[in-house]
Amino acid sequence: MKKILEFPAVRVVIVLSLVVVLNFALISLRGSHSKPADYPCNQPGTTEVLIQVKSGESGVSVGRSLARAGVIESSEAYFRLAVGDVRATKVAAGTHRIQKGLCAKQALVQLLDSKRVVGLISITEGMWVNEVLPQMYNAGFSRTDVQSAMSKLVKPEGFSYLEGLLFPAQYSFDTGTKALQALSAMVIRSELEMRKAGFFKSENDFTPQQLLIIASLVEAEGGIGDYSKVSQVIRNRLKRGMPLQFDSTVHYILQSRGSIFLSTKSTAIASPYNTYRRYGLPPGPINNPGSAAMRAAVSPEPGDWLYFITVAPGDTRFTADFSQFNKWKVEYRKNLKSGMFGGGR
Repeated sequence: MKKILEFPAVRVVIVLSLVVVLNFALISLRGSHSKPADYPCNQPGTTEVLIQVKSGESGVSVGRSLARAGVIESSEAYFRLAVGDVRATKVAAGTHRIQKGLCAKQALVQLLDSKRVVGLISITEGMWVNEVLPQMYNAGFSRTDVQSAMSKLVKPEGFSYLEGLLFPAQYSFDTGTKALQALSAMVIRSELEMRKAGFFKSENDFTPQQLLIIASLVEAEGGIGDYSKVSQVIRNRLKRGMPLQFDSTVHYILQSRGSIFLSTKSTAIASPYNTYRRYGLPPGPINNPGSAAMRAAVSPEPGDWLYFITVAPGDTRFTADFSQFNKWKVEYRKNLKSGMFGGGR
């Protein structure tokens, strides 16, 4: 279901769940059969202009803005197209860079292009908070405003860390939106997704914050097809009193990406997030997990696995037998030397 998040002074819209209300004058359209003026679609656009689309703005209004700016020849051409094209409901609120001299179809395509949204904040699954903040600065939020917002932000009850609460999605905000409102929108979306995943059910063996930590580990350690198995490995190791020994927790401490190699020295780092030295879950999430990882955190796939290793891209294997794990590790190292990408836990 598409959702619009509302705040007292501004309505903040998540790009992937945006509804732009198409409030077209259907009766007047039925009464007119003439074809509206429209530029040819076989000609390229010219210079770019900025088009502001407000939260909840009607298709009629958007069409008028496009026509006034010289993007399209007539507003009627756009809203007649949008009446029959469901993609028009997915146009994001925000400022769009659109070329002039387009036909209505071309204009709609450019409005739907997220790369043309000025100030777009794109949070991908597994991204760290310190990777999100530069996007906010680039989107026009001042460092002072962002830092102040982080200190004032109200987190859901039972959650102590901002890491993990910025839900992965594409966000675009109305001009004048404050950083506190923007961050709050991301946190609210995260809480909604956690509730959908079942984080707050009384029968859970873990608290909601612990489940978010597990989801972040799942996000970092496995491919999406293995999420539920990784979730079970975490439970099995915790139940046996084994350290998790996940490389991803050390990479989080080091804020290091792009390397699957982890030195012995790195595993000795003194940090509560170092699952080589510390038993149990780390104190907080190690990234911002998506909905699939959240679901896996709540609903692991039953199994006795204690170890898993990716011996080659797309080939992750799980076992409860340490000797079998060591055999696969030999295969992994051979593939690693040959230039294949892989990693083991």
